[in-house]
Amino acid sequence: MRTIAGELAGLGLSVVVDAPFGALTTYGVGGTAAVMVEITGAADARAVGKVMASHPGVDVCAFGNGSNTLVSDGGFDGLVVRTRPGTSPDEMAVVVSNATVTVPAWMPLPVLARRSVAAGACGLEWAVGVPGTVGGAVRMNAGGHGAEIIDSLVSVDVVSLRTGQSATFRVHELALHFRGSALGRSHCVVSATFGVNAPDGHRCEDALAEIVSWRRQNQPGGRNAGSVFVNPAPGNGSSGALIDRCGLRGRAVGGAAVSDKHANFIQASPGATASDIIGLMTLVQDQVRESTGITLLSEVRLVGFADAVIARFADSSHETVGIRAARSAMAQQLGEQS
Repeated sequence: MRTIAGELAGLGLSVVVDAPFGALTTYGVGGTAAVMVEITGAADARAVGKVMASHPGVDVCAFGNGSNTLVSDGGFDGLVVRTRPGTSPDEMAVVVSNATVTVPAWMPLPVLARRSVAAGACGLEWAVGVPGTVGGAVRMNAGGHGAEIIDSLVSVDVVSLRTGQSATFRVHELALHFRGSALGRSHCVVSATFGVNAPDGHRCEDALAEIVSWRRQNQPGGRNAGSVFVNPAPGNGSSGALIDRCGLRGRAVGGAAVSDKHANFIQASPGATASDIIGLMTLVQDQVRESTGITLLSEVRLVGFADAVIARFADSSHETVGIRAARSAMAQQLGEQS
């Protein structure tokens, strides 16, 4: 890994060996990354990919704000590629053209919502209450308040961190589904284009204010990763309601606790560990299954954990024939397979 670190540093990129990784997530728990490199644009992403093309056996993980990521206490024995905004104002610009807005993938979703409305484009107001970056939101088809990324996404530009090759994918090529997509861990989204509407009086600004107010009243702040469990099939109630029904609000394991404000949130205290959070997720999953017959699955990205742990919380709907086909087609376009 030190060879890789040296090659990346030789390109003028910011590189850290044994870098804080879990500490950069909103949970603030978990171990280090063997190597972390920061990139500020598509050119950097392509440069990283060209280096990693000579190291095919090393795991690579694209990483933004860490608002939906839990890193194991043992950390990640690979390369973390952290996307960061550059110093130029253009790096965070919203480009409005022909009923679309195009933005860099490292733009935070709340900034996207506010700047698109300020630029006279509506339809993305729901994103003001969703933490994380545009790239991460595309990867997991993030949503809230009755909308999600797939409703307005037109296309994305993606760079493979394994080959350095780039391609533009239309929304139908991404196999977006509930809290998931065909995008892999080594796929770095560098920009996204969304369809938008013309403003209608003050309705867009009012919607922004209403969503911000609702979030403050109904969802906890502090160290958490938002909703932990994916809502089950329609008709089975929300994950939060099921957890509540089992009397688990406030239940704790070590420094992790089910939020008293919203039962589908897990709060991490200053002394919490990733093992505490996984332990509490396991307890909640087991008790809800025993009480209701419903198995709750995680929408939080688990990094550095044993395969058995990841499989326990994985959603099988993310591995349909259609999604696998889309993933294979994407890999071919990015030069990841012949």
